[in-house]
Amino acid sequence: MSKKNLGSSIDQFLKEEKIFEEAQAQAIKEVVAWQLAKAMKKKKISKTRMAALLRTSRSQVDRILDPKCDITLSSLQRAAALVGQRVLIELV
Repeated sequence: MSKKNLGSSIDQFLKEEKIFEEAQAQAIKEVVAWQLAKAMKKKKISKTRMAALLRTSRSQVDRILDPKCDITLSSLQRAAALVGQRVLIELV
């Protein structure tokens, strides 16, 4: 049996379906939310404590950690700084 690839790559499929950019944006949001939650856990910062440090509500922290929500870059930068991280955006 041949081990040739059948069909196109997932990227090609998403492009053909005209949802590549949307899928890529969602994947980035999920990774960033996961990284932030992981950093909070490592630093032992609860959502309530994070809200207090950000001078915002607990529900806003929930939105920051929810990849389905759109958040501002400044909110993400402030949250990242509190866990000793920084946001790096690159155009390629």
